[in-house]
Amino acid sequence: MKKRTHTCGELTKNDVSKSVVLNGWINTVRLHGQVVFVDLRDRYGKTQLVFNADTYPGDFDAVKKLSIEDVISISGTVQPRADEAVNPGMFTGEIEVAVNSLVILNETEPLPFVITDRESASEDFRLKYRYLELRTEELQKNMITRHRAYQAVRSYLTNEQFIEVETPVLMKSTPEGARDYLVPSRIHNGKFFALPQSPQTYKQLLMISGFDRYFQIVKCFRDEDLRADRQPEFTQIDLEMSFVDEQDIYALGEGLTGSVFKEVLGVSLPQKFPVMTYNEAMDTYGTDKPDLRFELQLKDVKPFTDASDFNAFKSAETVKGLVLPGMQYSRKIIDQMTDFVKQYGAKGLAWMKAENGVLSGGISKFLSEDLQQKLRNELEINDGDMIFMIGDAKETVLQSTGALRNEIARRENLAKESDFKPLWVVDFPMFEWDEDDKRFIAMHHPFTAPKNEDIDKLTSDPKNVISRGYDLVINGYEVAGGSIRIHERDLQSKVFKLLGISKEEADQKFGFLLNAFRYGAPPHGGIAFGFDRLVMLLAGTHNIRDVIAFPKTTSAMSLMDESPSPVSNTQLDELGIVLKGRD
Repeated sequence: MKKRTHTCGELTKNDVSKSVVLNGWINTVRLHGQVVFVDLRDRYGKTQLVFNADTYPGDFDAVKKLSIEDVISISGTVQPRADEAVNPGMFTGEIEVAVNSLVILNETEPLPFVITDRESASEDFRLKYRYLELRTEELQKNMITRHRAYQAVRSYLTNEQFIEVETPVLMKSTPEGARDYLVPSRIHNGKFFALPQSPQTYKQLLMISGFDRYFQIVKCFRDEDLRADRQPEFTQIDLEMSFVDEQDIYALGEGLTGSVFKEVLGVSLPQKFPVMTYNEAMDTYGTDKPDLRFELQLKDVKPFTDASDFNAFKSAETVKGLVLPGMQYSRKIIDQMTDFVKQYGAKGLAWMKAENGVLSGGISKFLSEDLQQKLRNELEINDGDMIFMIGDAKETVLQSTGALRNEIARRENLAKESDFKPLWVVDFPMFEWDEDDKRFIAMHHPFTAPKNEDIDKLTSDPKNVISRGYDLVINGYEVAGGSIRIHERDLQSKVFKLLGISKEEADQKFGFLLNAFRYGAPPHGGIAFGFDRLVMLLAGTHNIRDVIAFPKTTSAMSLMDESPSPVSNTQLDELGIVLKGRD
């Protein structure tokens, strides 16, 4: 192999007549009789090579046997392309390299799928050969986007006086919502480490240690049910600050997010992001992570359905409607929409169309002319519009109507991929009631502080306590979440008790943190960005696996290296572990 003098993405007309050495993979081969054209590729780009039988001093038969994805090293001379052969779509499209020497470094076997077409194989099959899929232009671009985002984050936070501190990967198992991944200890037989779901307790301890601005780009692990935008191991941008309130966190989050989008995409976000309460988001959009790129909003139509003769909604706790401006669907599509909302617990989907000054079809016959007119006026329904309605328990209605809103936007392409609409969602309930376990659980995590004016409600009315938590949402994705933390031992103990964590369990699992609160814990708060999800938005993909080099499947498996995998009885014996059903 000869040492390369240039990459495959940098030669231009200014390099004509230079002798160069290029190394890379063969992207395409085109045979034209006594001339062979090869596009050579590396991660920087492509360069066209020319092998001419009349001038090439080597074995021309070997040249004609070259295959896609062979790895080669060549030397040659840069020459201009003929005018008609110039490729304006390539940075190197005005030149080519006339090859005078070829070394075949590695010949490839027949490929399991076509590298230039990711759709030529299923995702699971591509994940089995992930090292090949990573050669594709799309994924290489995504990995570069990820790298640039890393650098933008570190640069911004360093300039804002943050210091990067690494926290342990082997830690104590603590209940934080999802199941822990456990690591058995060989030395301390019968005891386990846990992989961190987040560095939550450590970053709070760093605040107590006097590091008032900490950050870390860190791996986190949660053994939870997976979906398209989740992974069992994921990356967070973790931030914590002392002597701050919510406004300080918002300003920092806005500055960091704006800097990353500007550096990576050249996109300018607003300097201040809009703020919306949790209740407002749920009532208006049916979700606590609304996509604001389109206008569809949920409307309260219960007063109208209650006044109608449509009895199916009379007993419903909530009835919400979606007005679709300029959209009217066939009965076939309406049936598809009905099946869609049933996935979210809705029993059905009521509808009407606005035509010739009246409402028709669906449940329109149950509304008097006067009631129809009032509904049209209040909801600003015009001819050519359509309204969908769902009635049920409030939670079911909001969830199903919110999902329907997003499905309509997807079908109608209402959201532009190049638009980014960030907002803060705030004033979350502090607790949720778990009907199965008959106890409260933390909506964010047990270290989130309640609003100062709601502290007394922890005893008298815990269901209505509002937390000091906040989420950053962009285009329907929760990109970051955080809170002002509890920094007082007594208040933290009271919250643990409300969550059903006994004093003994709290001391066992969190005693080190509670003890640290004795020694001058400052007020503090922070936020954690889902880095993979952020990069997913920057890369313009909807699949989080597209921005992770070696991801797991939705069943938490790595198809490439076949993990998780069995281990030997010898290893299990060393750890003192016996598997049920295994000899």
